[in-house]
Amino acid sequence: MYTFLRILTALVIIGVIALLAFIFWPVQRTAPQADLPADYQVPDGAGEYAMQLADCAACHTAEDGERFAGGRAIESPMGVIYSSNITPDPETGIGDVTLDQFRAALYDGIGKDGEHLYPAMPYDNYRKLTEPDVRALYAYFMDEVPPVRNAVSAAEMGFPFDQRWGIRAWKWVALGKAGFTPEFDDEQLDRGAYLVEGPGHCGACHSPRNAFFAQTGYTAADDRFLTGGEIGGWHAPDLRGPDSAPQKWAADQLAHWLRTGRNNHAGVSGEMQLVVGESLQYLSDDDVAAMVAYLRHIGRDGPAPTTPAARPETSGETEELLASADPDMDLGARLYLDNCNACHFVDGRGADEVFPDLDGNSLVNAPGATGLIDIILNGAELPSTEIRPMRLRMPGFADRLSDDEVATLATFLRSAWSNSTGPVEAGAVADLRNGSAQ
Repeated sequence: MYTFLRILTALVIIGVIALLAFIFWPVQRTAPQADLPADYQVPDGAGEYAMQLADCAACHTAEDGERFAGGRAIESPMGVIYSSNITPDPETGIGDVTLDQFRAALYDGIGKDGEHLYPAMPYDNYRKLTEPDVRALYAYFMDEVPPVRNAVSAAEMGFPFDQRWGIRAWKWVALGKAGFTPEFDDEQLDRGAYLVEGPGHCGACHSPRNAFFAQTGYTAADDRFLTGGEIGGWHAPDLRGPDSAPQKWAADQLAHWLRTGRNNHAGVSGEMQLVVGESLQYLSDDDVAAMVAYLRHIGRDGPAPTTPAARPETSGETEELLASADPDMDLGARLYLDNCNACHFVDGRGADEVFPDLDGNSLVNAPGATGLIDIILNGAELPSTEIRPMRLRMPGFADRLSDDEVATLATFLRSAWSNSTGPVEAGAVADLRNGSAQ
């Protein structure tokens, strides 16, 4: 028995030493991925453009807050994370951060004091940033952004997720090799791959997560990359399936949607409003074309056809039912006529660049109905862009419809025309309504 206790004690001591070494062993920072000349100067305008590519303002600007001063609440399954202040304020921002420390935050998720950053910061995608883009970002935030003093609230994470040393273990599982490796023998496709996989960090939302909450794949070579994900309860749609937007829309319609948040089929909603408003609308024509070419090339069934297939006719049964205005029709159809028909019409096709299609709409047909319920309750707004400055807004119906009525309307939409998705329960509406009111 004495020998057994000695062995057990030794194992415990070894385990404690190993844990302490794991926690306190100095972190390793990734080196630059290219050697630039000692006198390298960031080209004029490159800093702001790199910031727009990386969509920094969307997360690091709180609602009604100072630009880049942080404080935006980012919901996660583990708790709430508040984005950091990335203005050059030396006390509450990044004014005293060196270039190497700045690169380590982008590549390794390591803060200036060696702390591990929560992966709400998409450093698993930013690891692909080129050294010129890293330099451009650093120069922009240090030299072109005015400092703002704004102390950001600490993350509200429960145990064990409040223990940042655990993120170190997560990184071993989640982080791939740093740097971008061209995937195609085509300059445009490789540029598109870089933009989508790296600074654009599209996979952060549009790729599913595994059991460790790591992104499943970082390149088109990974079968699940960009096949749909979830953010804040909203479904981020698949971008590679045969019925996905990049595979069934014409290239010009996809490009217009990226630049303006609207086209002849759909309008952006949820987080994509910020992505278009703060990032995509500012991209050059060549970069938008590269993203479109890449997204249309990586379809699961092969590249999208040059000329998309003719759009199928709307399901006549729903259209005939709504056009009849039969007072004995089910409540869902009557609610649609009373609240939705004036804009989206009996065929569910809406109006080009104004009222989105509901027939075949990815939000309507999402596996989860959170996004659809939220829009019915609270409305939605298309962003104002340089090309399409009109800020179109759909009103919310929270004050007009009960939980049962919202659920009934949403259920009708998810089964009308060619849509074929499951019903919505009133309890889900109540949960979202109460949550949004807190």
